[in-house]
Order: sequence, then structure tokens, then C-alpha cells
Amino acid sequence: MTQVSIVMGSDSDLPIMREAALMLESFGVDYELDIVSAHRTPEKLVDFSQNAHRRGIKVIIAGAGGAAHLPGMVASMSPLPVIGVPIKSSNSIDGWDSVLSILQMPGGVPVATVALNGAKNAGILAAQILGAQQPELLEKITAYKLGLKQAVLDKSAQLNK
Repeated sequence: MTQVSIVMGSDSDLPIMREAALMLESFGVDYELDIVSAHRTPEKLVDFSQNAHRRGIKVIIAGAGGAAHLPGMVASMSPLPVIGVPIKSSNSIDGWDSVLSILQMPGGVPVATVALNGAKNAGILAAQILGAQQPELLEKITAYKLGLKQAVLDKSAQLNK
């Protein structure tokens, strides 16, 4: 059953947003991937946002560059947690426009925001949200985090030889 929806404003965002998909795949989390433009397909945006939870989606990851309205607009219409991924796009002001558009949400419309181009962390965060209710997934996340720790310890040991 698909639990996470990954949406982006344009196909140019796909190289970044694919990193979220790869993390979800590594944890065995089913996801869907689509393009939903806040500015070019507003009707699709409304339908997606209002119905994702009815289709069984539990978490939404939304990435956008430039004005980056997609995550906030999704969050304004959906009862689901939304993770925003600001993307440094070709029309971006060093990515700050995207970061601030997603980060500075008004009270009552939260969007969890990851770093610029941080789709990998968005995938991990989505898995962690799901893992709070799914013990098998939580075990996979715990193993992943232990792997990160071990990689640092191995590098430290190698450096200090």
C-alpha cells in the first residue's frame, strides 16, 4: 500500500526528488511520484491535496524551486504531514527564495522543511514518521542510524592508525 506521496512542481526537480524515493525504497516504504504544479495545474493541486489521505497516503513530500508554493499550498488543504524540500532551480536566487517560501509558513499551516536540495533527509523523515506506528520500519531506521554511526567510527579508526 502506498504510504508516501512525493510531488514536485516540475520534472526539472526530479534529480533532487529522486533521492527521497531512493531512501524510501531502502526502507521498503511504498511511494508514488508525480508532478503537481501549484501555478500551472492548480486544479490538480487541489484534487491531490484534498484527497491524498482518502487514498491511504500517510505523509507527503513536496519539492519546489523558485517561489516554491507547492508545499505550503498542499499543507493548506491536506490534513497530512507535509515535508517541504526547497530546490535550487534555474530561476532561483541561490535557493533562498525556495527556502524562505517553504520555511516561513503562517501559524496553523505547518510544513516540515529540510535543507536546500535535501530530499534524502525528507525521505528519511517520512520513514521516521511512519516508523512511529510501524515497529518493523522503526527497526530498519534504527539499523540505518547505527550504520551511520559505524561509518564514522570506522573512518575515525582509519584516520588514527
